[in-house]
Parts: sequence; structure tokens; C-alpha cells
Amino acid sequence: MAAVSNILFLVHRLPYPPNKGDKVRSYHLLRHLQKNHRVFLGTFIDDPDDVQHLPVLQAMCKDLHVEHIEPRSAKIKSLSGLLTGEPLTLTYYRNAGMQRWVQQTVAEHKLQACVVFSSAMAQYAQPLLPDLPMLVDFVDVDSAKWTQYAPAHRWPLSMVYRREGRRLLAYERAVAAQAHCSYFVTPNETALFVSQAPEAKGRVQSMGNGVDCDFFKPDARFATPFEQGEEALVFTGAMDYWPNIDGVSWFVADMLPHLLASHPSLRFYIVGRSPSPQVKALAGPHVVVTGTVPDVRPYLQHASAVVAPLRVARGIQNKILEAMAMQQPVVTVNSCADAIGASAGQGLLRADKPEEFVTALLGLLESPADRAALGERARHYVEHECSWQAHLKKIDHDLASTFAPSDASANPIATATA
Repeated sequence: MAAVSNILFLVHRLPYPPNKGDKVRSYHLLRHLQKNHRVFLGTFIDDPDDVQHLPVLQAMCKDLHVEHIEPRSAKIKSLSGLLTGEPLTLTYYRNAGMQRWVQQTVAEHKLQACVVFSSAMAQYAQPLLPDLPMLVDFVDVDSAKWTQYAPAHRWPLSMVYRREGRRLLAYERAVAAQAHCSYFVTPNETALFVSQAPEAKGRVQSMGNGVDCDFFKPDARFATPFEQGEEALVFTGAMDYWPNIDGVSWFVADMLPHLLASHPSLRFYIVGRSPSPQVKALAGPHVVVTGTVPDVRPYLQHASAVVAPLRVARGIQNKILEAMAMQQPVVTVNSCADAIGASAGQGLLRADKPEEFVTALLGLLESPADRAALGERARHYVEHECSWQAHLKKIDHDLASTFAPSDASANPIATATA
């Protein structure tokens, strides 16, 4: 699009640094939008360490408004939704300061559209309808995630999670009905939502994740972080996120002992920020919990194998794309492999049962030449099939369709650059 437009971008978590799944996608979406538009970004910080990164976002945006969330107190506040009948996700992110900034921004600037990242932020855009078109990146069907969590937890959490799944689905359906366009990260997620919200058929589409292959690529300068003589199995991810916690706990309990029987030098590295007490408790002679590391790339590059045993997972897993870009084959569950689309011959090995994980990993550990060949094919696959530009260009046409013919002439930037 030649004309520069003013876009309100609402994101539930600071989209920088891109060091966890949702922040990777929201950061690249921000980068994509700011190439052709002036972006007014409203977002939340839930990690005090992220404050240092605000100058990066200020340089990318026309205006940046940040509200701070303390997760523990926000969870308590969110319980008000039990009284109002709302999803707790909405009350968790409800903030008077954010609402005031949105209203002020709309009053002071001619905005052409609002892009919402995650359904929780739609509550700030809905009062602007229909004057300001809303495009929503749901990413995943979050309501299904909460429903899926319920059986794995005891009462009363199981009851709360089931309730959240029902209430959030009703809200997601309402948002999709109001949005100009809505997106989910995979065709499977899109189909899942349509199966639960049939009225949304034709109004939602998939917009996949990509990977930065210039950043995630093998480099001879990366020194190994592992001890000499050990075989390192690696999992990367935010370790306060329950699907990741469940995945590594399952791997340590049901897969690692069988692998150690024939490979006693194995060590399982759990690499990622904010490990929960349950994750920290896994640490031992054959399990290393690193916490935050300066760079995950050396861990991926020098791993003997990379695993993603995610029993509860939605959408495309960036951790898998990053490992493949680092020329590593990955062993993961069928649902994660389906979302990415690569085959075993392209470096994505499927395993749903512990014995299947063990068989696949033994094959990689015992044949370094085959592992290297699969790694090269994995890199080739993501280079050709998983670029951010190819995926995110979908939103350009949808944004353009919201702009009135007079928008370009009414926009001082567009007039100046015409």
C-alpha cells in the first residue's frame, strides 16, 4: 500500500523482546505494520525486566502506551468476572488507564483501523465500532485451551477452567461477528473455531507463523554450552506456561529413563525463562533447568536432539520452527507437526506415545549422519515455507479494504509522501 495510514495496535503483552511464542508473533506483526503505517501501540508489561526494552518499541511507533500488570494481583482482580458473568481473561486485562489512552488517541488522531492481538484486547476496540474497523488476530482458540486444561487439574481449578472455556468461547464468537476480519494461526485452529462458531464461516481465515531464518541459523561462532562427552536433549520455551510444564514433566517421567538405559551420558536441558517450582523440581543428575539464557541458539545448534513433547498445545509452535531453522530435526506430537506441515523426511518426526518418542530419539542419537541430513532438510523447509512476510501479507489486503477512498487525502503523511 502506497499511502501511510494511522493504525491502532492493541496487544496483551509487550511485543518485545520476541523471546516467547505470542511475543514472537506480535513483534513480527508490529514490524510488518510499521513498514507502511503509523502505529499507535497500546500494550501491557507483565515482566519488570521488559521495561528496559521500551526504547526499541518507541522507535517503531508513532505513540506507545504501556500499562503494568502484576500477574498475582491481576489474577485476584480477575475473579470479579465470577460475579459479573464475564470471562476471567477479560477482567484480568481490564485497565482504566488503557481505556483512557485509547479514547484520547481516537479523539486526537484520524485512525483508519484497529488491529487487535488476542481476544482480551478487543474490549478496548469494541466501543469504537463501527466507526473504526477492527481486525482481530486471535492466534489460537483460547477458549479450547482452557477447556483442555480442565481434566488435568483438580477441583476447583477444573471447574474454573471449564467455565472459562464456555464464557470465553461466547466472547470470541461475539468478537468475530463484529470484526472486519479475524485470523487464527493454522487452518486446523480456524476449522476448530468454525466448528464451535458456525456463524463465523467465511469471516475467519488462517494466518500462519514464520521464523526469522537470518537470525536463527547455524553459526560456527556459537560455542557449545554443554559439557564435554554428554549428549544433550533440548527443550526450549517459557517455563511458567502450563503446556510446557506438562510437556517436560511427561518427558522426564516417561521417556528419559528409557533413553538413559542405552545412553547414560544423556542430559535433558530445559531452556527457558521463569521455571515454575514444578519444573525446578525436575533438576537432577540428568536434567538441567537453565532458567533465562542470553541466547537459545547455541543450545539448539549443539544439541544431540531437540524435543517438543507437548500434550496440550495450540497452533504453530515457534520453538519447533526455530530449532528447524537452526538445522535440527525435532521430535514432537502429531498435533504440533500437523500445524507446521513438514514431514519426517523434512526433519519433523512424529510421536504421540512415550515409546514412539524413545524410538525416534534413539534413531537420531545413534545415526549422526542421518540426523545431520534431516537437519539440512528442516532448514530448507522453513526457509521456503515459513517466512513471516509470506504469512503476514494477508493482513495488507484486509486493511486496505477498510480504508475509505478519502483516507489517503485526509492523512497528512499520505499527502506529504504522495
